[in-house]
Amino acid sequence: MTTTHTTTGKFTVTSWKEEIVIDVDGDATDVNGVKYPTRGFSRADTSYSYSGAIEGSGVVSYLISYRPGVAPVSGFEQFTGSIDGHDGTLVFQHVGEHDAEAVRATLHIVDGMGTGGLEGMTGEATINLAGHSDDGYDISLTYSL
Repeated sequence: MTTTHTTTGKFTVTSWKEEIVIDVDGDATDVNGVKYPTRGFSRADTSYSYSGAIEGSGVVSYLISYRPGVAPVSGFEQFTGSIDGHDGTLVFQHVGEHDAEAVRATLHIVDGMGTGGLEGMTGEATINLAGHSDDGYDISLTYSL
């Protein structure tokens, strides 16, 4: 019998390196040393630190599209750590969107990519990064193991 659980935690961004891949109009704007295209996409290599019932670290590669209004974001993250006391690694596929206010995404656990106590875990998490936070952002994960 498979049981579904919901657990929560916090995560903080520990590193973010973003570079333009395509600048459709050639008019990128510089913000604090990072260039952002009006229309195009970039790649961001990012690290997260997790705390709470989800404890560990993650390494993410994002593709981020830019256009006026809401634009899609996708990526893959390898999580290493513990979820409700189950230790191991797994891979999240990030599927979401961003605008000038926030990044919103669903993180799907990729089947067949887990190790240790996280091998066989299925489920998804939701995140919403609105504004800058020194205290981290909430993550809610619903899973089966």
